[in-house]
Amino acid sequence: MSANQAVVARLRAAGCVFAEDEALLLQQAAHTPAELDAMVGQRVHGLPLEQVVGWAEFCGLRILVDPGVFVPRRRSEFLVRTAVTLASAGRPVVVDLCCGTGALGLAVTAHLSAAAPGRLPVTAELHAADIDSAAVACARRNVEPAGGRVYQGDLFAPLPAGLRDTVTVLICNAPYVPTADVGLLPAEARDHEPRTALDGGPDGLAVLRVVAAQAPRWLADGGHLLVETSEHQAPLMAAAMLAAGLTARVRTCEESGATVVAGAHDS
Repeated sequence: MSANQAVVARLRAAGCVFAEDEALLLQQAAHTPAELDAMVGQRVHGLPLEQVVGWAEFCGLRILVDPGVFVPRRRSEFLVRTAVTLASAGRPVVVDLCCGTGALGLAVTAHLSAAAPGRLPVTAELHAADIDSAAVACARRNVEPAGGRVYQGDLFAPLPAGLRDTVTVLICNAPYVPTADVGLLPAEARDHEPRTALDGGPDGLAVLRVVAAQAPRWLADGGHLLVETSEHQAPLMAAAMLAAGLTARVRTCEESGATVVAGAHDS
């Protein structure tokens, strides 16, 4: 049995569905046979692949992922695409709350800066924040080399006051799993990602309701708040945005199963 076959066999025995693909990534990331063995061992014991190899692919970008930090999900690429379509010309101000690795805000600004058919590239200003110190450290490694700023604190609290009434796109990929359902999540999320990035309270919308209520103080005229929810939570989230004075619209992507609620701030 070759070394590759042995790695695939260990991963498959541990229940890794894409064992061949994961084996290749692990072999590419490891510098020595001993390091490969250790990395395979971490994966076999449930550590998310992205935390093992140290990065995740998201919206065509390589996002650094540290142990203990929420791994960006592919379904959240729909939120990024939605944000890009809603961002205004000029110099959009993008804020990424509950940023984790900073992947979403970074992807939005990267796509805005890339020329697209019928659209001129723009230079966006990016600010990101998270309450978790490990997430902030990771986000700084991703966001700050690209010219963005990362702050540590609870939701809007650490943001500069000068951002009030200026934000074009406010992303908040806050936890939206109901507390009772956290135990049903896959072990790699439940055991290796921070509870604060998973638990959204009794109905999953506790954090997002707070964000919706405070968002109008930060959004510019015509700015948008965008959040990800489940399909059945979307009407409740839209109602919370309407109560805050935002015009809410639910957008869905059948291919990824993603649901985004967008709230527009119109004076």
